[in-house]
Amino acid sequence: MVAALTLLRSSRTALQPYCLLLPPQPLHCRRRSSLSFNLEPSSFHAALKLSLLARPFRPNPIAARSLPPITAIFTGIVEEMGQVDRIGPSGDADGGFQMRIAASTVLGGVNLGDSISINGTCLTVSAFDLAACHFTVGLSPETLRRTALADLAPGSPVNLERALQPVSRMGGHFVQGHVDGTGEITSFVPEGDSLWVKVRVAPELLRYVVPKGFIAVDGVSLTVVGVYEDESCFDFMLVAYTQQKVVIPLKKVADKVNLEVDILGKYVEKLLNSRFGDANPTSSSSSS
Repeated sequence: MVAALTLLRSSRTALQPYCLLLPPQPLHCRRRSSLSFNLEPSSFHAALKLSLLARPFRPNPIAARSLPPITAIFTGIVEEMGQVDRIGPSGDADGGFQMRIAASTVLGGVNLGDSISINGTCLTVSAFDLAACHFTVGLSPETLRRTALADLAPGSPVNLERALQPVSRMGGHFVQGHVDGTGEITSFVPEGDSLWVKVRVAPELLRYVVPKGFIAVDGVSLTVVGVYEDESCFDFMLVAYTQQKVVIPLKKVADKVNLEVDILGKYVEKLLNSRFGDANPTSSSSSS
C-alpha cells in the first residue's frame, strides 16, 4: 500500500481537490422500490450499437506508454445500483450523447462537474435534480466505443460510486474509472451461496491480470482467482452479499463487462519499458 501511495503521489494531477466530493448530505428522495429490467433497446439504441459496435468481439488493449492523468480515484466498492432513465442524443448542435441515471445515494453532496463511476467508467455530472432523484452525464464517442455503456437501454441497472474523499475508508483498491477494455462473460457457476464468474479478454489485456491480484469489473473491485492463458480468461467469485449489491449477476453469458486492471501493473510496465525498451508496445489509450 505504501508503494501504491508513492506511485500515485508522483502524478502531478493525482487526487486534485476539484475532483473530490463534499461529505454526503441526507436526501429526502423516495428510493425506487424495485428495478425494472426492461432491456428492449430503442431504435436509437439499436442504431448506436450498429454504428459504434458492429464488429466481432475484440476487447480493447490498454496503452502501456500513454497513461491517462489521474483526476479521480474510486475504491471499487459500489454504493448503490442506479437505473438508466434515458440514453440518447443530447439535442445540442454539437451532436453529443447523454445518459440520465435514477439514483439517490450518490446524489448526496453532488455538484456539477463531480465524478461518478458508472459501471466502472468515470463520468462527469453535467446536470442533476435532487427532487426527481436523477443526474445526467455526457458520453463521448470514444467512451461509447471503448466501454460497454452503448449496450445500456432505459431500465438497465448500473453500478454507481462517487469519487473517493481523502477521509474515506479504502475498502477495495485504487480504481481510476479509466476503462482499459471490455471482456465477455463466458460462464456463471454457483458454489454454495457464492457464484463463480469467468470472463474472456484479449491476450494484450490478460497479461496484466494475475491470480490474487485486483481487477475492476463494471467498477466492482474484485480479486482474481485464476488466470487461464489457453482460454484467454480469468475468473473470480462473488459472495452472497456482493451478488445482491452489484449488476454482474443480472447479466447473461456473452454479455460484455467493463474492465480496468490494477494501475500498479501499468506503472511498473512503463518504468521497465523506459529502462529496458518496449518489447510489446500497444497503441490504444484508456477511456475516461
